[in-house]
Amino acid sequence: MNAQEFRRIALSLEGATAQSHMGHPDFRVANKIFATLGYPGRGWGMVKLTPDQQELFVRSQPKAFMPVKGAWGRNGATNVALPSAKKGAVREALTMAWENTRSSR
Repeated sequence: MNAQEFRRIALSLEGATAQSHMGHPDFRVANKIFATLGYPGRGWGMVKLTPDQQELFVRSQPKAFMPVKGAWGRNGATNVALPSAKKGAVREALTMAWENTRSSR
């Protein structure tokens, strides 16, 4: 998995748009961020999961998924180490993040 594939999957979700937040590309639905690229550095993404969803991804693929540090991470924000992540898992995580954000309108 790489940043281009992450971006392509994120933008394939209905109503998703790309913008920028704090110098990092982000992906939004209903003008709310559901994923970002480039944080904490190159080769990383972030998806906004629920804490329960985050736990499943971290437990099943600990080299690819890890909680963001601090309160954001405790609330489900999850870093994705793109080179270690499987495309199917990233697609599933992005879809969940998109759905969580879309339904929180």
